[in-house]
Amino acid sequence: MSILQHSSDKKYTYADYLTWTDGERWEIIDGVPYMQSAPTWQHQAISSELMLQFGEYLRNKPCRIFSSPFDLRIPELNEEDEETTFVCQPDLIVICDKAGLKGTGYYGTPTLIIEISSPSTARKDKLLKFNKFEKAGVKEYWIIEPDGKFVSVFTLQNNKRYGRPDVYSDEEKITVSALPDLIIDLNPVFAAL
Repeated sequence: MSILQHSSDKKYTYADYLTWTDGERWEIIDGVPYMQSAPTWQHQAISSELMLQFGEYLRNKPCRIFSSPFDLRIPELNEEDEETTFVCQPDLIVICDKAGLKGTGYYGTPTLIIEISSPSTARKDKLLKFNKFEKAGVKEYWIIEPDGKFVSVFTLQNNKRYGRPDVYSDEEKITVSALPDLIIDLNPVFAAL
């Protein structure tokens, strides 16, 4: 994970992000920019299979699934879109409120976010993004561990916090609480690894 050379007192925004080089993938977390490396083939295999399973279920339904690169902007209080100091590129994201779809992504709080973690993204996925998604009210957050072949599913509780995760192995199925009747089979998700 690379951090852009920046002034320690400057908080970067989505407006700054829009001026950066097109050939690079960046995220901004609490005003601090992070460069993203290209995903591995294992990462892509997991993402592709999940896109298929979610996509089939969501066909002809109001929600949609999108994959990275997709600019998710989660505002603080009354921040306008370009003032947002949180811009990330979730691996997969389910949007049920299409009003926030704009240009290259979404401005608002999505229904479900999936991150396929790696050693270089673990801190962001499990701490920085976790805290932001919980605070914003993302109903369900998945962290996938390709090396261990398991998925941790965090579900927003009545107290507006994520409880302990439900952990699923590669031989199990996940009932998606945020999307009634959707069951994800993890066997094909991890089969190619």
